[in-house]
Amino acid sequence: MTLVDILKWAASISGIIAAFMVSLDFGRRVTGWGFALFVASSICWISGAFLSDDEPLWTQNLVLFCINVFGVYRYLIRKRPPHDGD
Repeated sequence: MTLVDILKWAASISGIIAAFMVSLDFGRRVTGWGFALFVASSICWISGAFLSDDEPLWTQNLVLFCINVFGVYRYLIRKRPPHDGD
């Protein structure tokens, strides 16, 4: 198995697990860690696609990486504003 194969399999498996974590809706912390796993998955996809000269795949995952970083910020880093009794 080549490095590209390892990266792509790691990306695929981690993406599946991350999607499952986000879909469970077990709260902000689990969702945030799901997005963190999506970030790792995107990095693996970008690396594998770059090494195999697959420009559409690394371009797509570069955009997904940015979206997932925003998800990490939103669910793990940003402090939620207090509710005003809704």
